[in-house]
Amino acid sequence: MKHLRKFPDAKTRDAVLAIVEYGVLSYTEGEGMSLKPTPPDPKSIPFYIDVRSAVTLAATSGLQMSTDMTNWTDTTATTLSSGKTYFRVASDQSTPLKPNWTEGDNSDYDIGGNINSLVKVNFENDDNCYSFYQSSTGFFKNKNKLKSAGNLILPATKLTNECYHYMFQRCTALTAAPALPATTLADYCYSYMFWNCTSLTTAPALPATTLAQSCYLSMFEGCTSLTTTPALSATTLADDCYNSMFNGCTSLTTAPALPATTLVESCYMNMFYGCTALTAAPALPATTLANNCYNSMLRGCTSLTTAPALPATTLATQCYRNMFWGCTSLTTAPVLPATTLANNCYGMMFFGCTNLNKVTTYAKNISASGCLSNWLNGVSPTGDFYNLGGATYESGANGIPTGWTVKNAA
Repeated sequence: MKHLRKFPDAKTRDAVLAIVEYGVLSYTEGEGMSLKPTPPDPKSIPFYIDVRSAVTLAATSGLQMSTDMTNWTDTTATTLSSGKTYFRVASDQSTPLKPNWTEGDNSDYDIGGNINSLVKVNFENDDNCYSFYQSSTGFFKNKNKLKSAGNLILPATKLTNECYHYMFQRCTALTAAPALPATTLADYCYSYMFWNCTSLTTAPALPATTLAQSCYLSMFEGCTSLTTTPALSATTLADDCYNSMFNGCTSLTTAPALPATTLVESCYMNMFYGCTALTAAPALPATTLANNCYNSMLRGCTSLTTAPALPATTLATQCYRNMFWGCTSLTTAPVLPATTLANNCYGMMFFGCTNLNKVTTYAKNISASGCLSNWLNGVSPTGDFYNLGGATYESGANGIPTGWTVKNAA
C-alpha cells in the first residue's frame, strides 16, 4: 500500500483510480474502504483470443476454454463473437495444443497471454521452449485477420531448433509482434517467423549476441511495411544467420549496424535484397571473410547511392558475388584493396549498375575461376577504371568496360 485516498462518492473514486497506480487504498463515503488490486503478472495469463468481430472455433481435444479464467470447459465448436476467450491444456502435453479457429471475411481480433498455457498446466513459471512448428506448418500461419500479437508472451529465453519457424507466416494484417526475450538461440529458431507480414512496421528487439545457424533466416522477408529494424549487436555469427533477413522490405530506408569483424558462410547473403528504399548501407568492418558472406547482400537496392567500404584484403569464394547487382543509383564502387582474387569473388558484383562510372582496384592476380565474370556488365557506357594493382584485364563486362578510361594512378 502506497496511498490512502478519501472520495465523496463512487463516481469520483472510479474516475481518479482509473489513472493512478495499483495498490491504492481508498475510502468512499457510504461504502467504506477498498483496495485497487495489483494487476496479475502477464506470464500468469493463459493464451487468449481477443475478438472484435467474430471467428469460428472448432473443438480441440485436451484443450480447455474460459471467458473469465475461473470457469473452464472443454473447447467446443462455437462462434467467438467478442471479448477475450482464454485457453489452457487440461493436462501436460509434450507438444503444444493449438486452438483451431477459422476467420470470416470481417473477422478482427488480437492474440495474447502466455503461449505455454497450450503445453503445461502450471505454465506461469515455465520458461522452457517448445516447438510451435508442427507438421511443416507455422503455428499461426495464414491468419490474415489477426491484427496484434503485441501482448503474446513467448517466455523462453533458451530456444530449441525451429521452435518459432514460420510462426506468423502470411499474417498480412499483423501490425504488432510479440517480444522476443531469448538470449540463447538455436538453429532456425526464428527463420521465416514473420514471412510476408505485409502490415508489420516495427520489428521486435533481438537481444542475443551469439547466434545459431539460420537463426534469423528470412525472418522479415516480404515485410513490405517494415520501417524500423532491431539492433543487431551480435559479434559471433553463424552460417546463414542473417541470410535474407530483410529481403524485400521495400519500405526500409536505413539498415542496422553490423559490428562483426569475422564472418561465416552466407552470413549476410541476400540480407537486404530488394530493399528498394534503402539509401544507406551499414558499415562493413569485417576483415575475415567467408564463402558467400556478402553474396547478393544489397542486390536490387535501387535507392542506394553510396557503397560501404570493403576493407578485407583476403577474399573468399563468391564473397562479393552479386553484392550490388541492380543498384541503379550507385555511381562509385568501393575501393577494392585485395591483390589476389578468389573464385567468383567479384562475379556479377556490379551487374546492372547503370550509373556506375568509377572503379578502383588493387588486384594483381586475377587468375581465379570466374573472379570477374560479368562483374561490370550493364554499367555506365563511360567511366574511369583505376588499375592500381597493374593486372592485365580483358576488355568488356568481364574486365574493363569498353568505353572506359584506364588510369594507373589514383
